[in-house]
Amino acid sequence: MIKFIPNFNIGELKALLMDEVRERYEEGSSLNVEDYQKSIARANSFEELGEIYRELLELNLRGDFKYFEPSDWSGINGEREKLAKVELDLNDNELRDKVYGAWFGRCIGCMLGKPVEGTTREYIRRALEGVGAYPLKDYFPYEALREPSKKPLCKGYISRVERDDDIDYTILNLLVYEEYGDKVTSRRVALSWLKLLPYATLYTAERAAYRNLILGLEPPETANYLNPYREWIGAQIRADLWGYVSPGDPEKAVSLAFRDGRISHTKNGIYGALYVAALISLAYVYGDPFKLVSEAFKVIPKRSRLREAIRFVVRLYEEGEEWEEAINAILSKFSHYHPVHTISNAAIVTASLLWGERDFERTVTLAVTSGLDTDCNGATCGSIAGLVVGLSEIPEKWWKPLNDTIASALSFHSSFKITELAKRALKLIKAALNSP
Repeated sequence: MIKFIPNFNIGELKALLMDEVRERYEEGSSLNVEDYQKSIARANSFEELGEIYRELLELNLRGDFKYFEPSDWSGINGEREKLAKVELDLNDNELRDKVYGAWFGRCIGCMLGKPVEGTTREYIRRALEGVGAYPLKDYFPYEALREPSKKPLCKGYISRVERDDDIDYTILNLLVYEEYGDKVTSRRVALSWLKLLPYATLYTAERAAYRNLILGLEPPETANYLNPYREWIGAQIRADLWGYVSPGDPEKAVSLAFRDGRISHTKNGIYGALYVAALISLAYVYGDPFKLVSEAFKVIPKRSRLREAIRFVVRLYEEGEEWEEAINAILSKFSHYHPVHTISNAAIVTASLLWGERDFERTVTLAVTSGLDTDCNGATCGSIAGLVVGLSEIPEKWWKPLNDTIASALSFHSSFKITELAKRALKLIKAALNSP
């Protein structure tokens, strides 16, 4: 029987198991979702819930489930293509411009998406059309949202990058890499979480993994035990730094992203992190978004749902679909996933890069106005597009309002300068490029 900690809230446990049933079904387990959820609702004790959880862990895959999705390093490598290292053709000024563009781009995209996080494309479009601001060309006008808590995120009221987990993880991973370099391990990243991240600032899979670390579990068990969010977007939003420090070296980026991702995620949750890390690594080299996506796509396991999803998006682009029709098709195709799931949001990131066509503003605004996890997708697309074009090609209206300042929840750090973080990352990158 599964043992639960004595003071586990039974209501919270029921909610976790409800989500676990949905996750098991999406992973291909043979079960009747409604029957299991009814059993969970009727259960009155930890013992009953423990028995249900044990059953869920022992389910076999459905006969018609066509995917093969390993979570271990050797299994993933057996299912994906390896990418060669590509030599950079950048002088010091060009490299600096790209690194600074990536950091500012990530901050810009996060701030752009933050006021509409978790909303739908329809809501965003109606709000913007109501004030004559669609298509979006700047930060959200306050008149479109009219929520006092969101005023610091709106055009004319922004004074810094407000605290957000999307940015906290990028900074934390920079601190980890400064300490350990390529000797980063899952355990070292996990211990840095315990040292630097307050528990209340973590969500979904990361919160579950943090709890499991406190209970004494080690990766990859931290990603599995009572963690129904293990295929959601968390590992994907943590992947940027691993790409930053691996210019033109996607295999290094993928390896680092895997070590980080396996703390809290499995299967497609990990694959999203590998994909983003490869996209960023290769953004130093490829300016054409189609070429960039086509190469980075290769690191995703061939028989996975994520690979199939990205292939669907690319096919729409190749067939010449207009943006509005394409995003409607994408959102419809993956509507059965939770709004924070890796697959649907990675599809939005891919589409925004392709239809953004190397235009920073168009790329981040498409990502955000598509809905779902808007701050995450805005940050990821801003990071990639910012790296591709460099800070010099990002219009001033996007970066100047941030006042070069990030508010942070990391322990011992209340704020950072964006330029200082970019400078520190650049130092690591140059050292890696100059090493034998």
